[in-house]
Amino acid sequence: MASNNHKFLIILGLFAITCSIVLASDPSPLQDFCVRDSNSPVLVNGFACKDPKLVEPNDFFYSGLDIPGNTSNPVGSKVTLINVDKIPGLNTLGISLARVDYEPLGLNPPHTHPRATELFTVIEGTLQVGFVTSNPENRFITKIVQKGDVFVFPKGLIHFQRNVGHSKALAISTLSSQNPGIVTIANSVFGSNPNIPADILAKAFQVDANVVKQVQSKL
Repeated sequence: MASNNHKFLIILGLFAITCSIVLASDPSPLQDFCVRDSNSPVLVNGFACKDPKLVEPNDFFYSGLDIPGNTSNPVGSKVTLINVDKIPGLNTLGISLARVDYEPLGLNPPHTHPRATELFTVIEGTLQVGFVTSNPENRFITKIVQKGDVFVFPKGLIHFQRNVGHSKALAISTLSSQNPGIVTIANSVFGSNPNIPADILAKAFQVDANVVKQVQSKL
């Protein structure tokens, strides 16, 4: 009996330690807001808080989301990100917003957001959207979406949008991070500084090294 009690106490102790580790975090803000203090020299995971007594309405405000982005570029799209840099009051709140404009046949190239899930809402036009699941399946999930439709891109997965209509398109994305980050696949792989050696990319993509160098020269 004593042996069983001893084992039980050990298991209970391990459980308590595990629980304390799991719960040792702040799942939500500990105050009403933490407006970004752009002048603070303090470096934290996020930004230091402005003195609440100095907070003003403009810390929670942004104007200009109605202005179309400049889509005169090789891919024919423009993302206007509204994050903590634009609205200091977003600091610690775990959310941001983006306006995405598309020319006819415009593409928002394959990319990922390492810190956010994306909720994508079509305002105008017809778009093909899609994402690829992780290894080893790499399943391609795609759909045609139109005005009023909503699509979800799971956090960290490679995804894209393409305007398949004959007129301009517009979408609004909501992202589950104040600073979602973006890794555009082509730019990151072929346009890094300095370049990834061409022989590495040639072997990875199973193409000739000259093809890699040609793509690198464009990016």
